Amino acid sequence: MNTKDIFSKNLNDSITIKQTILENKEILNTITTISDILVDAFKSNQQLMFCGNGGSAADSQHLAAEFSGMYYLNRPPLKAIALHTDTSFLTAVSNDFSFDEVYSRLVDALGSKGDVLVGLSTSGNSVNVIKALTQAKKRGIITIGFTGESQCQIDTLSDHLIKVPSSDTPRVQEAHLLIGHTICEIVEKRLFSN
Repeated sequence: MNTKDIFSKNLNDSITIKQTILENKEILNTITTISDILVDAFKSNQQLMFCGNGGSAADSQHLAAEFSGMYYLNRPPLKAIALHTDTSFLTAVSNDFSFDEVYSRLVDALGSKGDVLVGLSTSGNSVNVIKALTQAKKRGIITIGFTGESQCQIDTLSDHLIKVPSSDTPRVQEAHLLIGHTICEIVEKRLFSN
């Protein structure tokens, strides 16, 4: 395949997945519900935490920055953090305990009842994300899962779940970012547009 063929295939696949999401009332309703939860959490001075691995870690950091920095509006920062950004903690816990424990230990250390944790995993079976969601539920933290279409462990640990209708990792990640951006825009407008 040449460059144009590869790009056309990827773009068409991405369009198809996003069109399927647009026509899925359950996903659209869940986006609304998550936005409502985050508006209430931020109004109550709660925090939003993200976790994921690889591209999902990058998406976690990207989305946390949109909330804590700004999206469209020049407004006060919102309490949002990606749990993997402290490399000393990440490497110490990975070395002293296990990489499987890195997020759950931070949720235990930083999380409070009423906070929100978003776990991103295209497979939905990342052990460290599963353990983080499990710990969050023990602490009364609202859990949100972003996964692909396959049945997975994160399904049962998420109070609210976005399942992108694909098993193609890059396309799932692209959709996660679009949905995350959309939620951020809704939250920002509801909290700060006058």
